Amino acid sequence: MGSGKSIKPPWWLKPANKVFIQMSRLGLSFGGESPVVLTVTGRKSGVARSTPVTPMTVDGRQYVVAGFPGADWVANARATPEATIARGRHVQRVRMAELPADDARPILRAFPAEVPTGVGFMKRAGLVTEGRPEEFEALAGRCAVFRLDPV
Repeated sequence: MGSGKSIKPPWWLKPANKVFIQMSRLGLSFGGESPVVLTVTGRKSGVARSTPVTPMTVDGRQYVVAGFPGADWVANARATPEATIARGRHVQRVRMAELPADDARPILRAFPAEVPTGVGFMKRAGLVTEGRPEEFEALAGRCAVFRLDPV
């Protein structure tokens, strides 16, 4: 894990995301959790880019965790923090505020309990081995964590 090599998303992620986006737009949930479609403006193209994410709530605030260091949506959110999250037909405008590593630690620590389906994803990505809270906490500074502030 600490080898410094970049972790590439699996080949199936983009096609799977398209399916998840369609399911979410139909109001379907999967795994008991309630993913949303996050739409941010492309930093190079200026075109709206959508990706499924599963927000988690900690102390009454909503957060999203990047499943991959260097994910495109993360770079887009850093460039243009205004975004929308959509659950079915309900769309909410948000401002995405990236947390510094120290602030991200408790959010990442809560991730396995709050987003259990994300644990398997992070294991397959090679980011964690057992899915323990302290493994997720150790991802602070590697995996971006954003607070979603309503606009």
